Order: sequence, then structure tokens, then C-alpha cells
Amino acid sequence: MHVPDGFINAPVSAAAGVVAAGAVAVSLRGARRELDERTAPLAGLVAAFIFAVQMLNFPVAAGTSGHLLGGALAAILVGPFTGILCVAVVLLMQGILFADGGLTALGVNITVMACVTTVVAYTVFRLLVRVLPQGRRTVTVASFVAALLSVPGAAIAFTLIYWVGGTTDVPIGKVATAMVGVHVLIGLGEAVITALTVGAVIAVRPDLVHGARGLTRKLQLRVNGELVDAGAPEPAPVAARSPRKVWLAGLAASLLLAGVVSFYASANPDGLEKVASDKGIDANVEEHAAADSPLADYGVKDVENARLSGGLAGVIGVGVTIVAGTGVFWAVRRRRDARDVSPAGTSTV
Repeated sequence: MHVPDGFINAPVSAAAGVVAAGAVAVSLRGARRELDERTAPLAGLVAAFIFAVQMLNFPVAAGTSGHLLGGALAAILVGPFTGILCVAVVLLMQGILFADGGLTALGVNITVMACVTTVVAYTVFRLLVRVLPQGRRTVTVASFVAALLSVPGAAIAFTLIYWVGGTTDVPIGKVATAMVGVHVLIGLGEAVITALTVGAVIAVRPDLVHGARGLTRKLQLRVNGELVDAGAPEPAPVAARSPRKVWLAGLAASLLLAGVVSFYASANPDGLEKVASDKGIDANVEEHAAADSPLADYGVKDVENARLSGGLAGVIGVGVTIVAGTGVFWAVRRRRDARDVSPAGTSTV
């Protein structure tokens, strides 16, 4: 759903940029509460994993494909504020290095693909984990539903932005029907990927899943025929456990997906591209400012072998994204530490 330059006029693109900048600023502050010594490096990995999986377009209908947006996955794994930053980092890397998503439309893309998906997904997720029985299965089910709804939510957000600032004269009803219809199907793929990933992490390290914290079922004992809550046991010393194994496994999976599996991704246009072509909203699309980038269109310039070119581009993308993301999140974490401790080494609280 990467919006290219030319779909949305300059004033609305600028307004979306202001909204996106404000959301990023708020998220930087909110992420200080979510990040700790375990989740800071994992947040960078989440960004890299989203980059990798976004290269895997899957077929959803005749001549149409879809790919992960990632807002739901990021929010559930590392928190909603950090999740917005994860997707924003991915979109920035894609726009600058790979000519994917217009640079003047970066604000639109961050607003739609990072902010809307994350807010919708995490709201739905929190509502579901409150009303459903507590447990790991609930987290997985809630992840599926939240991810499913986040994608048509993003499609509606784009449609509203196009309604206000679209550069072509296409009836908004036709755009809305087409966008929501195809993105409901894409949402199913998003839901499967999100649920499988969250389920895999929670199976081995539930303490690393932000959305699973505080959801452990209380121990109950039967006394005189009635179930009563037992005393809270001493918490397991998970804080001292290193996330290194999870980090290495996630990095290996990201490199494999981007470097090898991406070659087999669907070549069909994604949902937005298909709707734009069918409905004519791409009449004023502009060439990307980074079209001459050595990594444009997810290939390495002057590498003739398509498999090698795409694989190298994917590996480079994962590497750049994880470095950029980890750098951002460590900086946020260090800023929190600096604010929490006075110069004399005592707490400022």
C-alpha cells in the first residue's frame, strides 16, 4: 500500500507530513516507557523482519497481490509507540533506498501504514485480551483479529486522504469499495503472518511479547469444593535472561526471507496499485526521486542475475534497517536512562 508521488496533492501531502511528524514525536516519548535492555535490540529486529516480510507479496485475487503492513505485529511484540517507530523506520528506508513509496508521500505512508494500522490493531487487541480468557492462545487469537482489521482500516484511511487531496477526479465510492474489498483479503494474509509470528515468539519467550505481559493465568486451588486464588508465586528471573537466541533466530529468518524466499514472491501489483490502475487514480503518478538509486525496485544495479540482484538487495535492506532501527531505539532507551537518573546517580523520581 505504498503511496507514490502524485496520488495526493501537495497541500494534503504536507498536512499528512505534519501529522506523521507529530505521531513520530509522540511515539518517541511513549517508546521510552516501552523499551528496556531486552526490547530495545528486539525493536530493531522487528523493523528488519517487517522489511523482509514486506518483500513477500502473496496472491490474493486474480492479478492482485498483497504484503504485510506490519503495524499489528510491531505493536503486539514491542508496544504501540515503538511499533509506530518500527514501521516508520521501514518506510523511510524503503523510500530513500529502494524507491518504494513516494518521498513527498512519506507523510501519507507513515500516517496510513504506521499510525493507523498500529492504533487500530492495538486497540482491537487490548479489547479482545480483556474480554477473552487469559492465556497464550488468547494473545494469538487477538493478534489474528487485530491484524485482520488493521489492513482495511488503513485502506479506509487512504480513501479518506484521497477524497480530500486526490489528484484525479474519480468517484470516491468506487475507490472506497475497491480499496476495502481487496484489502479485506490482504488482511487475511496479514492476520496469518502476524498470528504465526506472535505465536512462535510467545511459545519460547512470552516475556518478550509486549502484548502478553500481565496475562498469565492465576494459580487456583480447590478449598472446600471452591476455587480460590493461590498466593502469587515468586516471579521467575526472566529479566536476566538474554534475548540473544531469539534475536539471532529472528535475524536469520529475516535474511532468509529477504535474500532467498523473496525471489518467489508474487509479481502481481499489490492492492493499491491494482485499484489505482483499474480506477484511474494513477493518472498523475510521478517518477520517484530515487528512481536511479543503486537499490531501486529491490535490485542491485549492474547485477544481471535477477535472483542474485534481488537477494543482495533484500539482505542489504535487512542490514540497513536493523542498524537504523536499533540505533534509534537504543538512543531512545539511553535518553530515558539519562532522564531517570540524576547527575549524582540518584533517581529523579
